[in-house]
Amino acid sequence: MRLTLSLSTLAFASLSLAQSHPLLSSGPMLGYSEMTEASIWVQTTQKATVQIIYKPKNSETWLKSNPTPTTTDNIATVILPNLPTGTKFDYKLTINDQEIKRNYPLEFQTQPHWRWASNPPLPPQLKIGLGSCAYFNESRPGFDRPGTPYGGDYEIFDALHKTRPDLMLWLGDNFYHREMDWLTEQAMRYRWRTDRAHPSIQPLLASTNNYATWDDHDYGPNNSDTSFRLKDISLQLHKEYWPQVVYGTPETKGVFTRFEWGDVEFFMLDNRYHRTPNDYPGGPAKTMLGKGQLEWLKQSLINSDKTFKIIACGGQMINPLVLFEAFGQFPTEQKELFDFIAQNNISGIMFLSGDRHHTELLKVQWPGASYPWVEYTSSPLGSGTGTRPNEQNNPARVPGTLVTEKRNFGLIQVSGPWRDRKLTLTAHDKDGAELWKHEVKESEMRAPRN
Repeated sequence: MRLTLSLSTLAFASLSLAQSHPLLSSGPMLGYSEMTEASIWVQTTQKATVQIIYKPKNSETWLKSNPTPTTTDNIATVILPNLPTGTKFDYKLTINDQEIKRNYPLEFQTQPHWRWASNPPLPPQLKIGLGSCAYFNESRPGFDRPGTPYGGDYEIFDALHKTRPDLMLWLGDNFYHREMDWLTEQAMRYRWRTDRAHPSIQPLLASTNNYATWDDHDYGPNNSDTSFRLKDISLQLHKEYWPQVVYGTPETKGVFTRFEWGDVEFFMLDNRYHRTPNDYPGGPAKTMLGKGQLEWLKQSLINSDKTFKIIACGGQMINPLVLFEAFGQFPTEQKELFDFIAQNNISGIMFLSGDRHHTELLKVQWPGASYPWVEYTSSPLGSGTGTRPNEQNNPARVPGTLVTEKRNFGLIQVSGPWRDRKLTLTAHDKDGAELWKHEVKESEMRAPRN
């Protein structure tokens, strides 16, 4: 055991040393990618100018982005516009005209233009990584609990990276504020900056497009809600560290957003900014999403023409066992949304969630819905594991999908020809070994047209 620990520590130290550079704090990280535009995020150790040098993989000609000066917290998000569609690129990072070499691939891609490019259409095959609850141990004494560190198994991020997902969905609790962190803006910035620089996640960030929502621990305190006094600081930090085309709407703040990749559309929900306290009296005023976000989601779902409509949230959405934080704590709002989906015959609905420190696949037939809905809960990536005895026999759980006592991540592979697509869901342990597999076919998620 001591030898194993020593070798693991040595490997981690070697990775840290190989990645260190006096000008680079963390990144580069791929943010969003669209058909003709991509974003790359970088955090430096001082005010600097960042530039990306890139080329299509089948080309020998290197191109340069516009020089981008760092802003708050020495962050620069480099926007690469006017790119060819469906193209894979190699790239290099320079800070103050110095190339910052990494010992792992620096690659990005643009989405393909597929819908009208052939008849029948050829939607792209897609691999999606997902996970939640990533606790990074604190090196400063007194900030973490004494005894055995709460976080660990950080090799899980290398295993995830080796699966080569096209995009990664961070499903909340993507890091953990400590008690001393959520009291001031600068303390919160310390936590964001420190945990984003963790060496274990850098290779994954550098070649996978990253999209994130939050849950309580990366928003603020445990079980935090709209009453959190620094919620607007938290919102600003999320926007700074997770670049996205747009967050919220002009009328409604939040980290909720929608984006598409191929014939899949993703709806990332915000279950914190507008959330009333868990102990708030029941009734229409008790809300998880808030009126503005709920209306945005309803309109977005009915507007979407994608094969699959994946709704991602920091907490569970369809679990009938409402023992802890879940959408079921807000029955009026939950019923309004789910009845809307059922009554409007919206096809291709699937839910993703994190939070629970265990993984499971749930399947629920909502009254009036023409097909059962599936929810994949994936947790944890790096925090503690476990489940409660009163949840062991959840009737909504797909048999064989409960994962406890193991840190794990999820994959969703989207494949198949037009009009006959399928989702292949798998769970994997910290070394990448498959724990379970489940398929959901497009034909099983098809509602009759109104």
